[in-house]
Amino acid sequence: MSDLGSGDDGISGSKYNVANMEGSSSRNDFDSSAKGGSGVEQELATKMLQIQSKRFYLDVKQNRRGRFIKVAEIGADGRRSQIYLALSTAAEFRDHLSSFSDYYASLGPPNTDNLPEDGKLKSEMMIKDYRRYYLDLKENARGRFLRVSQTITRGGPRSQIALPAQGMIEFRDALTDLLEEFGANDGGRFKGDLPEERHMKVDNKNFYFDIGQNNRGVYMRISEVKNNFRTSITIPEKCWIRFRDIFNDYCEKMKKSSDSITAEINLPTSSNSLK
Repeated sequence: MSDLGSGDDGISGSKYNVANMEGSSSRNDFDSSAKGGSGVEQELATKMLQIQSKRFYLDVKQNRRGRFIKVAEIGADGRRSQIYLALSTAAEFRDHLSSFSDYYASLGPPNTDNLPEDGKLKSEMMIKDYRRYYLDLKENARGRFLRVSQTITRGGPRSQIALPAQGMIEFRDALTDLLEEFGANDGGRFKGDLPEERHMKVDNKNFYFDIGQNNRGVYMRISEVKNNFRTSITIPEKCWIRFRDIFNDYCEKMKKSSDSITAEINLPTSSNSLK
């Protein structure tokens, strides 16, 4: 009997789809489709594992929000599913894999006549920012496997992979190699959710406000687009407050000047005052 994870209810992902693979929401931390050319996804390293009838790809990637690992599962029928892990989450997952592997090794031979009601043998949960990861070692008529599900608390589809239990050690070792090369932290970057981009149109000009980050920290890029010609400035996050104060000061001075001119226009003339 083989440990085919695809035996779990609906465990295999949908057919290959670019939107599903890379994340269809621009709010996704791992989304590479940065608009307005504000970010480009780079692939830093990859590992491929053949575990029974499945192939698993572990890709270390980097975009404007930092580094992360994309884990993709491709079944024998070509179906593909994937999850995304920040490096710190990948390190925690690696540690859980050791625990699950030890537990799996302590189990006796599968007994199809005495399966758990929900199929679960051992479960854990990881939380990273607004993402939750559910780790369930399960058993069904096809064997034992580790199901890893990723959910987003603010909405969005659940994504999951199923790893045959016999491959957990091999998967853990591959993950460890990548973490040793690229580190187990998220690059010391901002770990929260960066604000969404904003846009405004004034006459025939378009202004775009994009928030990003690089190895020097978080920044705001303000771009002016007119007749397909684009100019932009970049403002480091550490001086946003000072930038705002200067801008507010100009706004207040212009308002006072405008109010003063309006008041002078509305003053009665000397001839009117004599009447």
